[in-house]
Amino acid sequence: MNLKTKSILALATALVGTSAAFAQAAAPAPESTLSFNVGVVSDYRFRSVAQTSFKPALQGGIDFAHTSGVYVGAWASNVSWIKDYVGATDGTTEIDLYGGYKGEIAKDFTFDIGVITYQYPGNTADKVLVNANTTEFYGALTYGIVTAKYSQSTGNFIANPNSSGSSYFELAAAFDLGGGFSLTPHVGRQTIPNNGTGDYTDFSLTLGKDFGGGLTGSLVAYSTDAKDAFYKVPGFDNLGKSGVAVGIKYAF
Repeated sequence: MNLKTKSILALATALVGTSAAFAQAAAPAPESTLSFNVGVVSDYRFRSVAQTSFKPALQGGIDFAHTSGVYVGAWASNVSWIKDYVGATDGTTEIDLYGGYKGEIAKDFTFDIGVITYQYPGNTADKVLVNANTTEFYGALTYGIVTAKYSQSTGNFIANPNSSGSSYFELAAAFDLGGGFSLTPHVGRQTIPNNGTGDYTDFSLTLGKDFGGGLTGSLVAYSTDAKDAFYKVPGFDNLGKSGVAVGIKYAF
């Protein structure tokens, strides 16, 4: 092969490569995404309070997100607190339905507003106290690695009578440790109107690991000042007692 032929082939290869790269770069990003996740945790905690009486939980969800910032999703887990602590005969599943809108205020400064409803299909908590189903509005601001979020219930809060307007304020920071590791300290304050013994502050520290391919793991330490008078019943421990949980999740 002579020098001229080699030059022509080299030019043709370069043009093909450039065209392919241009085509890839010019391909429009999808306007929406649909994702799924499934996982298991050794101890399911909601705001650092145990939902499965310190036992494992199988969980899964589906999320839809649009480039406009609109999103909706659903998530489910097994629970046992309705039967163990409320004393109801039924209520072993939690299904969360949520939707909202995310946007950017300025560089590295974003917001997230939405509504979420925690549903416990077939629960009979109303036979003992009030229905466990709960709906909250929420709003969050994130600047850099720090997020502040406020949530407030529109009616009774998870089987607590006369608790409309219960609120939760939380602060968290996400630190990238490199190598797929992250560290997230968190503090929150739950208030329940007309029942001062139910108010508490919680703390958690999460070490996360991204294994790639949609697989992630977590190790979480929890602590609260939840009072025995509200969060402990005969035969069971305080739901807010300090503990550690491990989890694994696969997203696809």
